[in-house]
Amino acid sequence: MLSHSEIKDLKLQVLLNITKAINNNASVAELLEMYKDFLSNVLSIKRFCLFVNNSINNAEGDWECLINEGLKTKRIVFDKELLLIKDIETLTTFRRTLSKDFDVVIPVYHKDLPLAYLLMGEVNPHKIGMSPVIQHLPFVQTLTNIIVVAIENKKLYRQSIQQAEINKEIELAKQVQSMLLPQQLPFQKNLKITAEYIPFSLVGGDYYDVIKLNNHEYIFCIADVSGKGISAALLMSNIQAALHTAIEFTHNLKDIIIHINKRVLENAKGEKFVSLFLGKINLYSRQLTYINAGHNPPFAWKDNQLQLLDKGTTLLGFMENLAYVEVTILEYSEQLLLFSYTDGLTDFLDEHHLNFNELVKFVEKYKKRSVIEIKKQIINWIKKLQTVEYTLKDDVAMLIIEAD
Repeated sequence: MLSHSEIKDLKLQVLLNITKAINNNASVAELLEMYKDFLSNVLSIKRFCLFVNNSINNAEGDWECLINEGLKTKRIVFDKELLLIKDIETLTTFRRTLSKDFDVVIPVYHKDLPLAYLLMGEVNPHKIGMSPVIQHLPFVQTLTNIIVVAIENKKLYRQSIQQAEINKEIELAKQVQSMLLPQQLPFQKNLKITAEYIPFSLVGGDYYDVIKLNNHEYIFCIADVSGKGISAALLMSNIQAALHTAIEFTHNLKDIIIHINKRVLENAKGEKFVSLFLGKINLYSRQLTYINAGHNPPFAWKDNQLQLLDKGTTLLGFMENLAYVEVTILEYSEQLLLFSYTDGLTDFLDEHHLNFNELVKFVEKYKKRSVIEIKKQIINWIKKLQTVEYTLKDDVAMLIIEAD
């Protein structure tokens, strides 16, 4: 049996060894092995269990048993009664699931958040002399705090590295997304186009595009991918690629929609869908051709008559073969003003009990002004309506076209 002096020297040595191991960035497994070896072989504590909290800011979260020494049961379930313990305490009989195997519990806290609980057994009232559990309790508490804090710091460091990587990926996705949107839009005597993208999250799935086919024909679209985040942005990039690829082979809107639908299915595997409004404007023949694939209906004034552009087909990405695809052609003689948008705008207005007709009336109020002014007024309207309680819950994209 080790003398008191020898145990004291061993305590000092283990503190130095563990501190050195922490400074040398030893793994969690290595630190736990040193800790377990000292408790078991030096202090002769034969039965102990260490629970560690893997959750952030959640006391009742993900508790894991990192050490289970001296028990026949391989899996020990965390008892939520432990959360009531704030200081070193003897486990009493009312804690039925714990007191059968353990006598003492040492909690480790950071402010009000429990980080870990060490449970130890073998306080034998019939044994002569002080139990090692009781005898070395202050030192065990100190050592446990050092080990748990080291594990927590490693966890926080890993999380910070992971978050930095995620932030880097998000920033890259954001840059890619901005590159997919057209940097310049046609703005000439007989065709004026403007657009706006108001992101709710750092990366979203709203998309618009305008592609010049020749001197008098343009294809344009506005789309909304279900969901948010990087996955939505990646699918949006696939849609952009599918649109541009299809246009190299055909200018037929029906063929283009069918091609995009297939690409959405291939990439989303039925887990996401896309609403899309696809249009083609011919400045020479003064025709607007369009297909609405489940998108919020844009509205247009052709020769001062209001038209709701809601005909076409279903959402893209639901089925391999679209049941029907209706192509609509509108003719105008003097002027066409088209306002298209994503559902982030109408959802925001709904929160203020403003329906679709209110949006139409608002745009109509400024329809004789330039498309730039219309866009500016819509943005100002959104800003005025926003409060802490009523704010944007989704991305908003707008595409406004005026053709003379």
